[in-house]
Amino acid sequence: MRLGKFIIEESGPLQGRVRISGSKNSVLPIIAATLLTDKTCIISDVPRLTDVLVMQNLIEDFGGSTAWDQKNERLTIRNTNINKTEASYELCAKMRASFLVAGPILARMGEVRVSLPGGCAIGTRPVDLHLKGLAALGAEISTEHGFICARAKKLRGTNIYLDFPSVGATENIMMAAVLAQGQTIIQNSAVEPEIVDLANFLSACGAKIRGSGTDTIRINGVDELHGAEHTIIPDRIEAGTFMLAAAATGGDIRITNTVPDHLRPAIAKLREANVQIEEFGDEIAIAGGGQRRPIDIKTMPYPGFPTDMQAQFVAMLATTRGTNIITETIFENRFMHIPEFKRMGAEIKIDSRSAIIEGVEKLTGTQVKATDLRAGAALILAALRAEGQTEIHDIYHIDRGYCAFDEKLRNLGAKIIRIDE
Repeated sequence: MRLGKFIIEESGPLQGRVRISGSKNSVLPIIAATLLTDKTCIISDVPRLTDVLVMQNLIEDFGGSTAWDQKNERLTIRNTNINKTEASYELCAKMRASFLVAGPILARMGEVRVSLPGGCAIGTRPVDLHLKGLAALGAEISTEHGFICARAKKLRGTNIYLDFPSVGATENIMMAAVLAQGQTIIQNSAVEPEIVDLANFLSACGAKIRGSGTDTIRINGVDELHGAEHTIIPDRIEAGTFMLAAAATGGDIRITNTVPDHLRPAIAKLREANVQIEEFGDEIAIAGGGQRRPIDIKTMPYPGFPTDMQAQFVAMLATTRGTNIITETIFENRFMHIPEFKRMGAEIKIDSRSAIIEGVEKLTGTQVKATDLRAGAALILAALRAEGQTEIHDIYHIDRGYCAFDEKLRNLGAKIIRIDE
C-alpha cells in the first residue's frame, strides 16, 4: 500500500476536455473470467489502477501469465498453466473483487479455496448469494480455516433466483455457469452495464448467453471457451465524478469516451439541480455555472441512482443553498465521509439512512482523510472550491478506482499536487 496525500488549493471553475478510462467495475470480473480458458485473451482500454494490479497478480499467482502494454492500455493474459486452486490470502485481503475468481476456478479446476475478501469498509457485503448460486450449480460449500471452499466434479445448470440483484453474485454465477452442463437461468439478476460487458466478453470467448442487461439471464453451458479480444466499456462512475467536478466548481467540461445511457440517473439529478448538460454521441458537455437548486436523492440498484455517486453529490450539495436530502439504501456505512465534510464547514445531519444537507456559502480547507474510494474523490471535489488549502490523506483508496485522477484534474485547471510518503 502506497501512502500519500493530495494538497489542494481553491481552484477556479474547471475548463477543458477529459477522456474517461475503461471501467474498473467491468475490467475486474473480465480479468477473472480469463481463468475459464487456456487461450490468449487481449483486453483493451484497461485502466492502470491498484485494484487491476491486484487482479493481475492473482492471475499470475494461479499460474497464468500477463503482459501490460502501457502505451496502448492493453493487457494480454494467457492462463495455460493454472496450477493451483487456492487464492492468495494476501491478495484477497486487498479488495472485494478478488472473490470473483471463485466461479472461474471452480468451473475449470473442480474446486477453489478463497478467503473472505477485503476492500472499502462501506458496509456489509456478504458473499452468501455467490455461494447460494454456486451450490445450486452443484458445488459442495464448506469453510476451512478461514477459507471458503467449493468443490464439484461437474457443475450442472439449474434455475437460480437471487434474493437481491447482486452484481458480484450475478457475475460469479455467470462465469461458473458458462462451463456447466445444461442450461442455467439466473432470475432477479443484476442489470448493470458491467454485467452486459462481461457477457459480451464471455460470448466473444464462445459462451452462449442471452438476456444480459435484463433481470433474467439464460446460459447454455459449453465444453470449453477460446480466447478473445475485448475493449472495456467507459467507466460511468469516473464520468459522473467529472460531471460533478464541473457542477461543483461552476466549470465547463467536455467529457469524452462516455456512454450517456449509463449515466441517466446522475444526468437527471444534475439537470434537476439546474446544471446544464448536452450530449453529443459519446461525449457529454457540462456547464456548471448558474444558481443550483436543492434536490433529493435515493440510491437504488441500477438503473436507479448509483450508490457510487452519492458522495460526489454531497460535494456539490454542500454549497447548494436550501435543504438537500440523500437517502442511502444500499450500504449502511456509506456516510463515513460526512464527518470529513463537516470538518470543512458543511452543515449535514444524519437521520437513520438519510443525510440532510443544508447548503452553506463556502467550505474551508483543512486536513481530512479519504474513508473509502468514492468518498476520497468527493473530498477532492469539495476541496477544489474550499477557501485556503486542503490536505487529503489515505489517498490509496482513490488509486483503487481512478486512473491518473490528479493529472486529469490539473489538465482542467485544478490546483492539486500529490505527495507520496
